[in-house]
Amino acid sequence: MSESAIEVRNLAKRFGPVVAVDDVDFSVPTGGATALLGGNGAGKTTTISMLLGLLLPTAGSVSVLGEDMLRHRYRVLPRMNFSSPYVDLPRRLTAAENLQVYARLYGLSDIGRRLREVADAFDLGDVMDRRVASLSAGQKTRVALAKALINTPDLLLLDEPTASLDPDTADWVRGYLQDYRMERGATILLASQNMGEVERMCDDAIMMRAGRIVDRGAPTELVDRYGRDTLEEVFLDIARGRDRDGDERRAAR
Repeated sequence: MSESAIEVRNLAKRFGPVVAVDDVDFSVPTGGATALLGGNGAGKTTTISMLLGLLLPTAGSVSVLGEDMLRHRYRVLPRMNFSSPYVDLPRRLTAAENLQVYARLYGLSDIGRRLREVADAFDLGDVMDRRVASLSAGQKTRVALAKALINTPDLLLLDEPTASLDPDTADWVRGYLQDYRMERGATILLASQNMGEVERMCDDAIMMRAGRIVDRGAPTELVDRYGRDTLEEVFLDIARGRDRDGDERRAAR
């Protein structure tokens, strides 16, 4: 087994004159949970899209689960999955129909059994026969998470996985994802604006600003390095340009 589930080297993405991702290097260890953090426009979503093979890089390389995503992404896509509450599932299909479609796309053999398992895991029993268009934001988020686990992936790419969930459900989902990672040896790359969520779930955090990585470390290490009390305060420092090259400005507070 490769020591790294994700290896990114000199990764760049430009949209005309706009540089969305600018010469990024990072790796994510197999079985680890790493956060990809930054403000709006930092390059997180573009980076995740390139990891999924949805966008082609302008430059650089992406290796996922030991395979070059530019040449062999279809070898690893069955072992990956993705969740974001901002990507709509087909609204005219029911929750069950959506999950059935994805189960077939992933080539699952006992689809009925797997649908029952994820429906039970995410408390979807009352909504499985309802059209997605009729669901609340929190219910849609739970269906999206069920979709992300439908193929029991080795790599989970999660964008705001608990957005729209009430605090109790969000807490349960975080625990479920942590247990899934430990039991399966799965790898998680998490993009989140909830720093408490990151501190609980992640061993490591990659901080991005304006398409570049400006710092990296365990949440506790980053808090100590910046002389702050919480990761949220570190996030604000970096988002506002007060990184390790701006010690005097940070000290002044």
